Amino acid sequence: MECAYYDLGGEGVAYHDTDGQNKGSGTLNPADGSYLNEFRMHEGVDTSYTKYHDQIDDNPYEAVHPPKDLLYVGWTDPGEWFNMTVKVKRSGRYHVGLLYTSRRGGGISLALNGNDVSGPIKIESTYNAADPIAWRQWHHWNYAKNLATVELPRGVNVLTLRIVDQGNMNFAYLDFTEALSK
Repeated sequence: MECAYYDLGGEGVAYHDTDGQNKGSGTLNPADGSYLNEFRMHEGVDTSYTKYHDQIDDNPYEAVHPPKDLLYVGWTDPGEWFNMTVKVKRSGRYHVGLLYTSRRGGGISLALNGNDVSGPIKIESTYNAADPIAWRQWHHWNYAKNLATVELPRGVNVLTLRIVDQGNMNFAYLDFTEALSK
């Protein structure tokens, strides 16, 4: 589930952001009529996309190489959150994976239908001291395969990703794989 496609509904309903300006779409990525540069630019959640000029998201210091033009949520601060409606085909326990960057490390949590289902989740730093370009520390992508294990009921549910600690993380997508019974 791609994080940038969080629910509709605006501030306080579909998301909470510490300011009303989208620092990615329409700002860093100037409004030019293109889908990627103007994606949800009038909403507070900061969104951008992976780029391959100047080795931004194509650099030798990342653990995972994301696809070009992948939308993501970024410029996160503690206390921010966004909802994503998910349709679960089969009730069960699921491992959660996350494609992300995190210059300093941090923490998130996941809630389902308003109830915490994960507790605090530590996000490992993707900082790499070998990178000579300081701003690129926000573009060292990594994938956490088993970030958490959650119980999901069948049907339509609202999953909330909350930024708990540090911020300055980018979130491209979450995926869920059924945990095998022992």
